[in-house]
Amino acid sequence: MSKALDTLPDEFPPYQPRPAGAPRALDGVRVIDFTHFIAGPLATMMLADMGADVIKIEPPARGDELRYYPPVLPELPERGAPFFWANRSKRSLALDLKKPEAVEVARELIRGADIVIENFSAGVMQRLGLGYDVCRALNPGVVFCAVSAYGREGPYADRLGFDPIAQAESGFVAMNGYPDRQGVRASSAVMDISTAMMVGNAVLGALYARQRLGEGQYVEVGLFDTALLMTGWASMQHLMTGMPHKRHGNTSIDTCPSGVFQSQDQAFYINCGNDKIFNRLALQVLERPDLADDPVLADRNGRLARQEELFRTLDEIFATQPWAYWQERMRAAQIPCGEVRSVGQALRAPEARARDLVSWIAHPEVGQVPNIASPIRFARTPVVDPTPAPNIGQHSVEILREVLGYDDARIAALAAVGVFGQRVCAEAEAAPAAGRAER
Repeated sequence: MSKALDTLPDEFPPYQPRPAGAPRALDGVRVIDFTHFIAGPLATMMLADMGADVIKIEPPARGDELRYYPPVLPELPERGAPFFWANRSKRSLALDLKKPEAVEVARELIRGADIVIENFSAGVMQRLGLGYDVCRALNPGVVFCAVSAYGREGPYADRLGFDPIAQAESGFVAMNGYPDRQGVRASSAVMDISTAMMVGNAVLGALYARQRLGEGQYVEVGLFDTALLMTGWASMQHLMTGMPHKRHGNTSIDTCPSGVFQSQDQAFYINCGNDKIFNRLALQVLERPDLADDPVLADRNGRLARQEELFRTLDEIFATQPWAYWQERMRAAQIPCGEVRSVGQALRAPEARARDLVSWIAHPEVGQVPNIASPIRFARTPVVDPTPAPNIGQHSVEILREVLGYDDARIAALAAVGVFGQRVCAEAEAAPAAGRAER
């Protein structure tokens, strides 16, 4: 057993349930989730957080490949930490979509769905008989979202796309890092995560439009498209000036001083985004009126021109006191600042504790697993109480009985022809309909 899981209750509080009887933002919305890896599953998890019933369709033998991204604990061989991170509060249905009987099950689910999301390679949904035209014929109100690397049509529709490639091709890698070496990718899957957010926005916009227009629509979100947006205003700066973006490490081409400094005991970041903030830094924090009164340093462009000189001065001053001293003074002076933390330190930081961002939830196999809260806070429709990421096909029988009304005989017949692989045969034979688990 993982020692980290054993000590969760000692380090973090249990998840605090939502108020009894509180409504859910997406109550009654059903999502049929044909996604895998990161961008698609994270998007559907956000919908599940808001109360949607997300049914994750997975191949029976192996499921979503993200399940095997490390670390994978021996006690949970099909649910590594990355999979837990992107798949809470969903139900898993194992379907072998190479079998026509499984495709028919998927079609029946789509008939009663509000949203279908897929991120297969180009043409896969069509070959399976589950493309948008089919889904629309089955259910004119369905919102169908295709998540791809370079779009579903055009000369690059066949290209596979992963987060690091999107970072590289969008210019994101080239604009990050230090000028004396190659650019660097962000370790976090920032393009997948931002694409997931775009998907969430897109399908909710289409769902709202359905209320007014009376029908669903096809929605598309591209990883490369999102990555280009994620280069920030550097793209518009280049288009308006023709100048290439240069790497500046932890400093900024737009504001100064902005960067990492070292106190006696801790590295920290400050960002003086305008002249007023610099003036407060010089007078209230550093007690250096000579810096505030310098006519060149008083202006953003002047500080940028004398950045090296200014940084040397600040380095000398900040090294004289511990971080606690500077933090107190900068907070009082309203200077944007923060210590440079590891991920582990951030998870245990007082800011995270104050917002209840990290907790633990019960798990039937290992006792408890960590939970990282949704950043969305609803006053009237709080997010749902999270459930751990499911095992492959964990809810197959439950979904078929509850959503489609299949009886034991029909489920057993489907199991006999391998629609669910080997995962639900015993359950289909043993579990009576009356005893099915309540969600």
